[in-house]
Amino acid sequence: MLWNNKFTYPKSMRSMVSGSRMYAVNQQKLPSVTSILQATQSEEKKASLANWKARVGAAEANRIKNDASSRGTSMHGFLEKYLLGQLNLELLEIENKSKKMADEIIERGIKGKLTEIWGTESCLYYPSKYAGTCDAVGVYEGQETIIDFKQSNKPKKEEWIEDYYLQLGAYSLAHNVVHNSKITQGIVLLCTVDNLFQDFRIQGEKLEEYQNKFLEKVEQYYHQRNAN
Repeated sequence: MLWNNKFTYPKSMRSMVSGSRMYAVNQQKLPSVTSILQATQSEEKKASLANWKARVGAAEANRIKNDASSRGTSMHGFLEKYLLGQLNLELLEIENKSKKMADEIIERGIKGKLTEIWGTESCLYYPSKYAGTCDAVGVYEGQETIIDFKQSNKPKKEEWIEDYYLQLGAYSLAHNVVHNSKITQGIVLLCTVDNLFQDFRIQGEKLEEYQNKFLEKVEQYYHQRNAN
């Protein structure tokens, strides 16, 4: 893997405002990509989540959510250190679930595929609209690509990961607008707690479709906010 610092990604400050994550970027306060997706969830998705919480109970739902968040943060930490060339021997000896999941993504999804890295944990923003943190961006199997790392309790089907594709659309669009890049591919590299690796990708017209779908979500978000 070759590091190429061809783009300068801005510094940002994150904060929570009324339960939503906001980014302060270049004197603008912008909602995060995840906050926009959360605020514009379909009624069907809200009902599905409410039914799940009712089925398992509030305490169990919170435990599952917190465990997943902690595991995801840890896994992302290992992957970031790997991309930065900072995975030292001490970290290599750690045998926990997050580390094994990160190893699976490295072996199956990164090695020999991600040939050039432009940034990791990089702040991306669309002026006056939204901002977010991209897990990795660079050249993947010959294409300029946004990469998102995910962990899951169970394997995913493509019809369940609409939000993943919307995130890829949001980040690729922001990168192309601000940095005049030509990102044509978005990839999700996912590992389950049972160490099953999956990858999902959108390219070309399908990526553009999700860029436009996310812009519709942005308009919906600001319309709702202005109406309140």
